[in-house]
Amino acid sequence: MDKKRIIELKGKAQTLPATVHIGKDGITQTVIDEITKQLKKTKLVKIKLLPALEKDRKEAGSELAKVTSSVLVEVRGRTVVLAAE
Repeated sequence: MDKKRIIELKGKAQTLPATVHIGKDGITQTVIDEITKQLKKTKLVKIKLLPALEKDRKEAGSELAKVTSSVLVEVRGRTVVLAAE
């Protein structure tokens, strides 16, 4: 995905609410299935990583993008934005 498209997606993501929250259980198959379903429906998903998640937030964002076959748009604080490829 080119840089111009990523900048456009970052702008759209600012107004989106976080629709998936990941807590102490971490990245489970249920979470992956839900993110994949939302990506098919809306093409852009905002995910909130709760403080109970012990994994590094950038690592978690990269892992989520990999397992859901999506593009990591941005990691800002404890929020991850993924876009469908």
